[in-house]
Amino acid sequence: MTVSTTTRKKSYTGNASTTVFAYDFRIFSNSDLKVYVDSVLKSLDTHYTVSGAGAQSGGNVTFTTGNTPGSSTSVVILRVIPRTQATDYVDNSALSASALEDTADKNLMLIQEID
Repeated sequence: MTVSTTTRKKSYTGNASTTVFAYDFRIFSNSDLKVYVDSVLKSLDTHYTVSGAGAQSGGNVTFTTGNTPGSSTSVVILRVIPRTQATDYVDNSALSASALEDTADKNLMLIQEID
C-alpha cells in the first residue's frame, strides 16, 4: 500500500450522544491510536474500541457504554506508531513485497510523527 496522506490526527467536538468517531488514515493495530477527551488519555477496550486496523481508508473509534464524550468536549484521535522494527528478514527466504511495503509505510509514518 501507499501512504497517500500526511494526516495522523482527527479532532472532534463531543455532543453527549455521538459514540462513533471516524479516522481516515492507516494504522497497523488498534493500539496505534491514542484517544484523548479534553486532553485526558483514554484506555483502549476500557473507554473505546477501534475498527479498521490495516485498512488504507482508516476506520472508527467507538466509545463504550458510559464513556460517551460530553457536550462541547474535545475528542482527539492521534496515530502513534511504536518505534520498533517487528519484521524479521531471514537470509535466503522468500521476500514478501507486502512485508517490505509495510516496513516502508511504517518508517514514513514515523517520519510524519517526528515532523
